Amino acid sequence: MIRRYGEPVKSGIRFQRRPGVYAMIRRKGDLLLTYQDDPHFEFQLPGGGIDPGESPLVALHREVMEETGWRIKIERRLGAFRRFTFMPEYDLWAEKVCQIFLASPVRPHGPPVEADHTAVWATTQEAEKLVENEGDAAFIRRFAHLAG
Repeated sequence: MIRRYGEPVKSGIRFQRRPGVYAMIRRKGDLLLTYQDDPHFEFQLPGGGIDPGESPLVALHREVMEETGWRIKIERRLGAFRRFTFMPEYDLWAEKVCQIFLASPVRPHGPPVEADHTAVWATTQEAEKLVENEGDAAFIRRFAHLAG
Protein backbone atom coordinates (compact mmCIF):
# COMPACT_ATOMS: atom_id res chain seq x y z
CA MET A 1 0.00 0.00 0.00
CA ILE A 2 1.29 3.46 -0.93
CA ARG A 3 0.78 6.24 1.62
CA ARG A 4 -1.57 9.04 0.57
CA TYR A 5 -1.13 12.79 1.13
CA GLY A 6 -2.99 15.88 -0.03
CA GLU A 7 -6.63 16.69 -0.31
CA PRO A 8 -9.13 13.99 0.63
CA VAL A 9 -10.76 12.13 -2.22
CA LYS A 10 -13.96 13.96 -3.08
CA SER A 11 -17.06 12.09 -4.18
CA GLY A 12 -18.43 13.05 -7.54
CA ILE A 13 -15.01 14.10 -8.86
CA ARG A 14 -13.17 11.96 -11.38
CA PHE A 15 -9.44 11.92 -10.67
CA GLN A 16 -7.05 11.28 -13.55
CA ARG A 17 -4.03 9.15 -12.64
CA ARG A 18 -0.75 11.04 -13.26
CA PRO A 19 2.47 9.08 -12.68
CA GLY A 20 5.46 11.24 -11.81
CA VAL A 21 9.05 11.12 -10.60
CA TYR A 22 10.82 13.46 -8.19
CA ALA A 23 14.34 13.74 -6.78
CA MET A 24 15.95 14.49 -3.46
CA ILE A 25 19.18 15.96 -4.86
CA ARG A 26 21.79 16.23 -2.14
CA ARG A 27 24.98 18.27 -1.89
CA LYS A 28 26.94 18.65 1.36
CA GLY A 29 23.85 18.48 3.55
CA ASP A 30 21.72 20.67 1.29
CA LEU A 31 18.84 19.72 -0.99
CA LEU A 32 18.02 21.22 -4.37
CA LEU A 33 14.44 22.46 -4.57
CA THR A 34 12.55 24.20 -7.31
CA TYR A 35 10.39 27.23 -6.64
CA GLN A 36 7.46 27.42 -9.04
CA ASP A 37 5.71 30.72 -9.62
CA ASP A 38 2.29 30.98 -11.19
CA PRO A 39 0.02 29.05 -10.83
CA HIS A 40 1.41 27.35 -7.68
CA PHE A 41 3.81 29.75 -5.91
CA GLU A 42 5.46 26.92 -4.00
CA PHE A 43 8.68 25.08 -3.27
CA GLN A 44 8.82 21.44 -4.44
CA LEU A 45 11.19 18.58 -4.95
CA PRO A 46 12.28 18.80 -8.61
CA GLY A 47 10.47 16.45 -10.94
CA GLY A 48 7.18 15.97 -12.65
CA GLY A 49 5.03 13.87 -14.91
CA ILE A 50 6.16 10.93 -16.98
CA ASP A 51 5.24 11.42 -20.64
CA PRO A 52 3.54 8.55 -22.52
CA GLY A 53 6.19 6.05 -23.65
CA GLU A 54 8.88 7.65 -21.46
CA SER A 55 10.73 5.67 -18.78
CA PRO A 56 10.67 7.02 -15.22
CA LEU A 57 14.46 7.61 -15.15
CA VAL A 58 14.48 9.46 -18.47
CA ALA A 59 11.55 11.55 -17.22
CA LEU A 60 13.41 12.38 -14.00
CA HIS A 61 16.53 13.56 -15.84
CA ARG A 62 14.36 15.68 -18.18
CA GLU A 63 12.22 17.20 -15.43
CA VAL A 64 15.18 18.07 -13.17
CA MET A 65 16.96 19.73 -16.10
CA GLU A 66 13.83 21.69 -17.06
CA GLU A 67 13.08 22.86 -13.50
CA THR A 68 16.60 23.44 -12.10
CA GLY A 69 19.13 23.47 -14.95
CA TRP A 70 21.14 20.71 -13.23
CA ARG A 71 22.30 17.37 -14.60
CA ILE A 72 22.08 14.64 -11.97
CA LYS A 73 23.25 11.14 -11.11
CA ILE A 74 20.37 8.99 -9.87
CA GLU A 75 21.47 6.83 -6.96
CA ARG A 76 18.40 4.84 -5.95
CA ARG A 77 14.65 4.79 -5.56
CA LEU A 78 13.49 5.77 -2.06
CA GLY A 79 9.78 5.01 -2.35
CA ALA A 80 6.48 6.41 -3.54
CA PHE A 81 3.35 8.18 -2.36
CA ARG A 82 -0.02 9.21 -3.79
CA ARG A 83 -1.66 12.56 -3.59
CA PHE A 84 -5.01 13.81 -4.78
CA THR A 85 -4.94 17.42 -5.91
CA PHE A 86 -6.31 19.93 -8.36
CA MET A 87 -3.85 20.90 -11.12
CA PRO A 88 -4.91 24.36 -12.35
CA GLU A 89 -2.43 24.37 -15.25
CA TYR A 90 -4.27 21.35 -16.70
CA ASP A 91 -7.72 22.16 -15.26
CA LEU A 92 -8.06 18.67 -13.79
CA TRP A 93 -8.24 16.74 -10.56
CA ALA A 94 -5.33 14.33 -10.41
CA GLU A 95 -4.32 11.25 -8.49
CA LYS A 96 -0.57 11.79 -8.59
CA VAL A 97 1.51 8.66 -8.06
CA CYS A 98 4.89 10.10 -7.07
CA GLN A 99 8.09 8.03 -7.14
CA ILE A 100 10.95 9.59 -5.16
CA PHE A 101 14.62 9.00 -6.02
CA LEU A 102 17.85 9.98 -4.27
CA ALA A 103 20.25 11.77 -6.61
CA SER A 104 23.47 13.78 -6.65
CA PRO A 105 24.14 16.91 -8.70
CA VAL A 106 26.65 16.40 -11.53
CA ARG A 107 26.87 19.93 -12.92
CA PRO A 108 24.73 22.96 -13.63
CA HIS A 109 23.86 23.21 -17.30
CA GLY A 110 22.30 26.66 -17.13
CA PRO A 111 19.19 28.29 -15.70
CA PRO A 112 15.91 26.36 -15.58
CA VAL A 113 14.33 26.18 -19.03
CA GLU A 114 10.81 25.73 -17.68
CA ALA A 115 9.08 29.07 -17.25
CA ASP A 116 8.45 30.31 -13.73
CA HIS A 117 10.91 27.90 -12.03
CA THR A 118 13.91 28.83 -9.90
CA ALA A 119 16.51 26.41 -8.49
CA VAL A 120 17.09 26.89 -4.75
CA TRP A 121 19.57 25.10 -2.45
CA ALA A 122 18.32 24.71 1.14
CA THR A 123 19.41 22.82 4.23
CA THR A 124 17.32 19.72 4.86
CA GLN A 125 15.69 21.47 7.83
CA GLU A 126 14.79 24.48 5.67
CA ALA A 127 13.65 22.25 2.80
CA GLU A 128 11.25 20.33 5.03
CA LYS A 129 9.62 23.61 6.11
CA LEU A 130 9.63 25.19 2.63
CA VAL A 131 7.96 22.44 0.59
CA GLU A 132 4.20 22.77 0.31
CA ASN A 133 3.54 19.13 -0.43
CA GLU A 134 3.29 16.96 2.71
CA GLY A 135 4.50 13.93 0.74
CA ASP A 136 7.71 15.77 -0.20
CA ALA A 137 8.16 16.87 3.44
CA ALA A 138 7.67 13.31 4.70
CA PHE A 139 10.40 12.00 2.37
CA ILE A 140 12.74 14.82 3.41
CA ARG A 141 12.15 13.97 7.10
CA ARG A 142 12.60 10.25 6.52
CA PHE A 143 15.73 10.44 4.37
CA ALA A 144 17.42 13.65 5.60
CA HIS A 145 20.30 11.59 6.98
CA LEU A 146 21.15 10.54 3.42
CA ALA A 147 21.57 14.16 2.38
CA GLY A 148 24.73 14.63 4.41
